[in-house]
Amino acid sequence: MAGITTENVPLRDDSATVPLAVAEPDGRPVRGGIVVLHESRRFGESVRQLLRSLADEGWLAVAPDLFHRRDDGDVGVFGSDLFDDFDASFDWLLSRGVTGDRVGVLGFDDAGTAAVTVAVERPVGAAVSVAARGVLTPLAPGAPALVEAVATLAAPWLALYGDDDDETTPEHVERLREAAAHAPVAALVVSYRSLAHRRSEPSLFSDGVDGFSDGADEEDVLDARDRVFEWFDGNLR
Repeated sequence: MAGITTENVPLRDDSATVPLAVAEPDGRPVRGGIVVLHESRRFGESVRQLLRSLADEGWLAVAPDLFHRRDDGDVGVFGSDLFDDFDASFDWLLSRGVTGDRVGVLGFDDAGTAAVTVAVERPVGAAVSVAARGVLTPLAPGAPALVEAVATLAAPWLALYGDDDDETTPEHVERLREAAAHAPVAALVVSYRSLAHRRSEPSLFSDGVDGFSDGADEEDVLDARDRVFEWFDGNLR
């Protein structure tokens, strides 16, 4: 299994560096790069497992520390800081020989919403969001409502939701699905009966169903994982 290393990558204006957790494929060609956005204030085992899982599939996986500027727990993952950190991660992948059309972005919870803003504003090859909030109402300045953002997507987007997630009701997700049907690129919104998970940890790639709400269906979890891999497989070529 891939190991995790840390790089300090300069921002484009050289004003600072962003810590970047990196997992490289072990002894196999790099298929492309995935930038993982997350809400964790630390790189816990869930984030590390996610990076390793992506690397084991042949992706050069990187996770910028979106909270490296401050320790303010109320600070979100949107605005110019998000784009500065993403751009630094993107440039680092380019420096490692990954072409821009083979760079994907993956985000969970509020960072899943951030992944949508990246897919609107930046030239990525594909995007995936898990349990992204702010479907009808923007979460924060710089974060569009998802039902509006899908109209300007520049990259294929996959969204995964759980019907039992109190923060994204089935009715709101259905509104998003209807909007995604008119997106200018491929956009797929998938709902599962039991995929609600604890916030701030990307538990989709943890062992078993740990980190999900009580009663999470293992088949749902495994199918969601497969969809993430298949979305990147099919769009990052």
